[in-house]
Amino acid sequence: MAPYSLLVTRLQKALGVRQYHVASVLCQRAKVAMSHFEPNEYIRYDLLEKNINIVRKRLNRPLTLSEKIVYGHLDDPANQEVERGKTYLRLRPDRVAMQDATAQMAMLQFISSGLPKVAVPSTIHCDHLIEAQVGGEKDLRRAKDINQEVYNFLATAGAKYGVGFWRPGSGIIHQIILENYAYPGVLLIGTDSHTPNGGGLGGICIGVGGADAVDVMAGIPWELKCPKVIGVKLTGSLSGWSSPKDVILKVASILTVKGGTGAIVEYHGPGVDSISCTGMATICNMGAEIGATTSVFPYNHRMKKYLSKTGRAEIASLADEFKDHLVPDPGCHYDQLIEINLSELKPHINGPFTPDLAHPVAEVGTVAEKEGWPLDIRVGLIGSCTNSSYEDMGRSAAVAKQALAHGLKCKSQFTITPGSEQIRATIERDGYAQILRDVGGIVLANACGPCIGQWDRKDIKKGEKNTIVTSYNRNFTGRNDANPETHAFVTSPEIVTALAIAGTLKFNPETDFLTGKDGKKFKLEAPDADELPRVEFDPGQDTYQHPPKDSSGQRVDVSPTSQRLQLLEPFDKWDGKDLEDLQILIKVKGKCTTDHISAAGPWLKFRGHLDNISNNLLIGAINIENGKANSVRNAVTQEFGPVPDTARYYKKHGIKWVVIGDENYGEGSSREHAALEPRHLGARAIITKSFARIHETNLKKQGLLPLTFADPADYNKIHPVDKLTIQGLNDFAPGKPLKCIIKHPNGTQETILLNHTFNETQIEWFRAGSALNRMKELQH
Repeated sequence: MAPYSLLVTRLQKALGVRQYHVASVLCQRAKVAMSHFEPNEYIRYDLLEKNINIVRKRLNRPLTLSEKIVYGHLDDPANQEVERGKTYLRLRPDRVAMQDATAQMAMLQFISSGLPKVAVPSTIHCDHLIEAQVGGEKDLRRAKDINQEVYNFLATAGAKYGVGFWRPGSGIIHQIILENYAYPGVLLIGTDSHTPNGGGLGGICIGVGGADAVDVMAGIPWELKCPKVIGVKLTGSLSGWSSPKDVILKVASILTVKGGTGAIVEYHGPGVDSISCTGMATICNMGAEIGATTSVFPYNHRMKKYLSKTGRAEIASLADEFKDHLVPDPGCHYDQLIEINLSELKPHINGPFTPDLAHPVAEVGTVAEKEGWPLDIRVGLIGSCTNSSYEDMGRSAAVAKQALAHGLKCKSQFTITPGSEQIRATIERDGYAQILRDVGGIVLANACGPCIGQWDRKDIKKGEKNTIVTSYNRNFTGRNDANPETHAFVTSPEIVTALAIAGTLKFNPETDFLTGKDGKKFKLEAPDADELPRVEFDPGQDTYQHPPKDSSGQRVDVSPTSQRLQLLEPFDKWDGKDLEDLQILIKVKGKCTTDHISAAGPWLKFRGHLDNISNNLLIGAINIENGKANSVRNAVTQEFGPVPDTARYYKKHGIKWVVIGDENYGEGSSREHAALEPRHLGARAIITKSFARIHETNLKKQGLLPLTFADPADYNKIHPVDKLTIQGLNDFAPGKPLKCIIKHPNGTQETILLNHTFNETQIEWFRAGSALNRMKELQH
């Protein structure tokens, strides 16, 4: 096919009309593929345009970019009720992406559906199961060996059901998506909370649980509560040590870890053009840490440049033709507006223990001294899905090169995680990797590694107080190394590199001096690097497996004795009765992320085996009764023991139970295991002050009741020794609260109200026992 721009010119000459008259004619003749890997799956900007025009006419107002892309994918744009923050939308996403840890359960659920093939383009990416130990090649070989059963399952399941498979070593899912699958205007769902990374290329990319992915792969309209839209207006331009990472670190400090819940964060304004495409991706990626549904940037020349450099110039040309639909309308309304002057933005570092605790780099050392946080930096870690682009590696190498010129190496340990095989091969070719090794770094595998706890850390003992600095996105207690005393801070890769060279939090590269090997003092200059390689990217090794055209003979085997994989059994249906005398398994105190509910790290190996991974249920949550993790009272024996053991005891004895939680329960990862595990071990409801979006949906999908206190103060009325009865389920309806009777051991009772966000479809999931059960009912 001739380049799209050439076809434009030919059509203009043939029709004798100006360029903006050509789009509708050309769309019928020049089909542009979504990706090189799926030449017969085309971008449907014509349909996006049609749907946007229908909804704009109905709403009679200017639309934000977020609204254009979301409403442009409505299943029924003419009749769908649309009200931000209120109605549930039925959408038709363009594609699905799954990382290997969540793909196991997603594919097991898809197999259970009985469907022969996926209905939309879908991919599996092997990035989560590779543990960082000694370095890239050896760690990758070890991972392939110990995870062979899982990789074989994913590869054969992909081949059987028409899903593309990216082998281990290919890179981190979000970098692969940015390089190959994201494009302006796409609606993509991914089984990882940092799927919003694709917003850096102008797409609406949303993290979901595996059950949501199964719906889309099955061809069922996907439901999403109509998001509100938070506008972030950027003015000025980034310069010096300030980076795109500082934008999201600043936004996180403003909105906090729950301020974006139920909303899309839409960046706009003249400052946008000063940020590279991969820099925009960084900002969108870490938007997951503020609870946002996703984040997005408007299509511009930086995205066009990235598309062209990654071999997708035809997509860029097509996007140019439809650009009016890939930017917000003038005069559109945002539910909340934040303004940031990039020219005034200083380098930031956030942490420890939460990604919204922000400090200017210039002040963090003083704060650390006051708070008693360790000043010495034990390890600096750069890379991850948030910051592993060519530009990120180049800016870090620019800092390292200055230190080497003065005879210095890192005082801290230093690791580098390339985002993809393409990035790894290109930074090797262009010398960045060697510079980072020379300054003392170890280049790890193209994988998630320490960012998700896949780190065989040897330099400290568990319980030893220490500080690490990373360019990652998440820094919850124990997340990176399973040590609750590790104080993890997140910042930009170049700041990490500078701090690793200095070895202390009390170093501000903007003002402070280092002492060279010759005894002379010098100051690091602000790094500068190309946003993209001057020549083409080096693709490195071919790591992609196409699904075969004919998969009729393809087998997918799951051994009944496997400790890694387990076929799923349907959950029991609701029995039609109110939930009487629910035992409280645990009343959680404070922050409870999905890492607390279903830990990662060494537990990742059981992500395909529901019963085995349920042995980590809530082991990180703090019990309000005794202030301890993984220690709860068994209401029958009165003995304290591990949370999973107590849950299994209740299940064995037919005792239904409930969890009581605090604010923003389930923030963090999209892992649906945090919903599957309590359901598997006998939970019936989770009652909290508030939920994170993805986790609340995941609980609904598995037939559980995520409920919130109508009065948050009622959290204090419930004690771990109480029993609860939830009434009103026979009249369960959208917007109608349920009644909860609290039965205290002394015989007294209190009644409170519990709210919920169920719609009619989700109530059907509850009654059927799960969304998958309901899907099967509809098939029959």
